[in-house]
This record gives sequence, C-alpha cells and structure tokens, in this order.
Amino acid sequence: MTLPLFDIQPVLTGKRVLLRPLVVADYDGLFAVASDPEIWAMHPFRDRYKREVFDDFFGDAIASQGAFAVLDTATGEIIGGTRFANYAAIADEIEIGWTFFATAYWRTGVNREVKALMLDYIFQFVRTVVFQVGASNFRSRTAVERLGGKLVLEHKRDHGGQLHDYTTYHLTREDALSGALSASLLVQ
Repeated sequence: MTLPLFDIQPVLTGKRVLLRPLVVADYDGLFAVASDPEIWAMHPFRDRYKREVFDDFFGDAIASQGAFAVLDTATGEIIGGTRFANYAAIADEIEIGWTFFATAYWRTGVNREVKALMLDYIFQFVRTVVFQVGASNFRSRTAVERLGGKLVLEHKRDHGGQLHDYTTYHLTREDALSGALSASLLVQ
C-alpha cells in the first residue's frame, strides 16, 4: 500500500455530515448501520450485513488508513462510511469507494454532500478519482454517472477467491464540474 504525501484521512465538515478518520472504537456504530441487508442488496457482497463478513470489511477499512466514519452533524451518530484508497502517484489518481449509508439517509442529499466534500478535498492533490462499482449495482453506478464519471472498464475482480463483475469509472475535475455536483464544488 502506497500512501500519498498528502493526508487521505482528513476531517471534512459539511452542513449535514462530518467525515472523520475511522477508528476501532467505531465498530459497533458502523456495524449497527451495516447490519441492514437492504444496504447490500445490489452489492457484490450481499452478505456484508452479517457480523463475520463485516469484520473483514471493517478490518480492511482500518488497515487502509483512508477510511472515514460519516456522522450526522445534528445527532453526532454514525450514519455510514466511505474511503479514499489505492493512491497511484504515477497515474495521478485515487479511489473513492466502500461507501454506504443507513437507509434512512438514502435520497436525502447526504451522499451528494459526502462526495462534494471528498472531491473538493482530493482534487487539490490528484487529477482523477476512480470508482469501482459492482456491475449490477445500478444505484451506485447511476450516482457515479450523475457526478460526471465516465465508464472506462468492465471487468472481473477477485475478492478472496470469488470473481465478481465490476465496472470502473474515472472522474476528473473537469468532468465533475459538468456533473450533478458542479454547483456544490469549490475546486474550480
């Protein structure tokens, strides 16, 4: 794992959400959100709501050194998680992914605010943001396309010996400025 010279785990504050580095003590709060099977219905890992499956996911998130707990600023409660990962200096890119929210926050604008905060921050340091999305996760694929993401690859991805169909999207600052968040982005 190559970590960049810039911080991929800053604290990012918006009107409705706070993104802060994920810590081991967040396990119970994040699992309480992730234990809803509806969240994972379109995901390649549909059983991530199970504790034994979530344990590996959470361990990987902590080890990544780029994972965030997403908190509702009004309540202070964890409502989801997301991550920066797989920084590639030569390609001048970083991945945003592993994002999920409690279903009560779906279609409320929370994901848009989280992505705007992350993109505003990361476009100061990289040219391209990469999104890896399960091929049948049409909810996430549509969200990335609305951001301005361009489909660049359809492929299989190995996870612990299991092959899953995935899509890869690239999003540049210019693409983002013509996407759904253009009015929300500060980085011009």
